Amino acid sequence: MVKMRTIRGFEIHDGRLSRTEQERWISALREVISKAPLYAPVTRWGKPMSVRMTSAGAFGWYTDRRGYRYEPRHPDGQPWPPIPQVALELWEALVPGGRHPECCLINHYREGARMGLHQDRDEADFSWPVVSVSLGAPALFRIGNVERGGPTESVWLNSGDVVVMGGEARLRHHGIDRIKPDASDLLPEGGRFNVTMRVVT
Repeated sequence: MVKMRTIRGFEIHDGRLSRTEQERWISALREVISKAPLYAPVTRWGKPMSVRMTSAGAFGWYTDRRGYRYEPRHPDGQPWPPIPQVALELWEALVPGGRHPECCLINHYREGARMGLHQDRDEADFSWPVVSVSLGAPALFRIGNVERGGPTESVWLNSGDVVVMGGEARLRHHGIDRIKPDASDLLPEGGRFNVTMRVVT
C-alpha cells in the first residue's frame, strides 16, 4: 500500500511505483536518452554540475553561462523527444483535470553527484505543481524554506517514490545531498534517475 506523508508541504508518496512500473519507466527514459543524449551542464558561473541531464517535451530546462532557462531544443540542435506515456499517466493521476506538463527533466546522479538547495522558479505559473519521480539509488532529499537560510529537514527517497511539490512547497528550496550509488539493482550501471515534470508557460 502506498503511504503518503507531508513534510513542509511536500507530498511524498512512498513506493508509488511498483518494481514493474519502475522498469517500464527506465525503458521509457532510455528511449528518450537515445534520441536526446545526457549532457553535462554548467552553471551561469561556468562551474560544471555533478549531474547529467536531458529532457522530453516542448521544452527542456537548460543552464549555461547565459543563465537558467527553458529551451525548445537539445544542445545538439534537435527538438526534445515527446514526454513518455508513463510520465503523462502519472501526472494525470496526481494532477487530475490539469494541463499536461510541458517539460520532463531527467537528471542522472552517479556516485558523488548532488544538487544544491534551489528553487524551481523558471516557470511562468507557480499554481501548477512539480511532480518528481525517484528511480534507482536512494537519495537524501533536503527541504528548506522559501527564503534562503533557516533550518532544513532531510528525508531519504527510495526508488519508486514520488514527490509532489505544490501549494506552500512550490517555491521552497530543496536539493539532494548525496545518493547511495549501489543500494539499488534497478539500474545495472548504478546511480539514480530523477524525473521532474512541470508546466512551463
